[in-house]
Amino acid sequence: MYLNQHTLKETYTFQGKGLHTGKHVTMTLSPAPENTGIRFRRTDMGDDVTLVEAWSDYVNSTSRGTTLKKKGIKILTLEHLMGALYGLCVDNALVSLDSSEVPILDGSAKYYADAIALDGIQEQSAPRKYLEIKEKLECRNSNGSVITVEPADEFSVDLTIAFKSKVLERQDAQFNSAMDFAKEIAPCRTFVFFNEIEPLLRLNLIRGGDLDNAIVIVDDEIPQKRLDHLAKLFNIPTLERVPEGYLSHISLRFPNECARHKLLDVLGDFSLVGYPLKAKVSAFKSGHSINTEMSKKLRALALKQFGDK
Repeated sequence: MYLNQHTLKETYTFQGKGLHTGKHVTMTLSPAPENTGIRFRRTDMGDDVTLVEAWSDYVNSTSRGTTLKKKGIKILTLEHLMGALYGLCVDNALVSLDSSEVPILDGSAKYYADAIALDGIQEQSAPRKYLEIKEKLECRNSNGSVITVEPADEFSVDLTIAFKSKVLERQDAQFNSAMDFAKEIAPCRTFVFFNEIEPLLRLNLIRGGDLDNAIVIVDDEIPQKRLDHLAKLFNIPTLERVPEGYLSHISLRFPNECARHKLLDVLGDFSLVGYPLKAKVSAFKSGHSINTEMSKKLRALALKQFGDK
């Protein structure tokens, strides 16, 4: 557990497309001064554009991803990047984008984490302020989702996902400070159920989605005609359902990759507190809505404790 704040040692540039907008984006991560936190700059909106702080105050939408909005400026689908920065203990960085959405890349945080972990992070002189939880907090919703945050000396997450699915009925994942985030959590990709794909496309979501950046879960046998149609939509020669219940285009990186990805989302959404936590987090059927609801509760506590952001 670090005593001082850290920033990036180097500057990194990533290019790709936004998952929901489908637009090409160039994104640069740069070192930043201590006590500035993680901030986003839209370079496509001029030199004097307002910076958007990565705070839960600005959460605007949680539909299939987390969106921030400040003074009309939006930053979409930032959770994988923010999860990487949080998991690697980067406190201060400037994120520059020439479009509204963070690139989806392969649907995980692998490329961000690999690049940063290779160089390491730069220690700064200012002390790292930890939000220490004094009593148990809980959020619940009507979908049966529950997140609890309890006092602890270090940060950890225990997570369970549960779906009405033969393939993905239940999975568990854990994270703590002794684990190698870059190797064990960052590579885990987002996932979608086969029957969700076409409805999401009709809603103008996942316009930048393809079968290289998501695990597609298939509970039942699918007529080859439907698979051929999907292959055509995503410009893939052929698709089939493998016995494990996934489409054949990619192989799992971990048996519980889907749960690990949901844990990555929790880290990304909890990073919006603006401070690292000393807490034990337990999450059941988590999603961006309940994650950011808890993040707002925690941020309110942080502002009372520190009062400087």
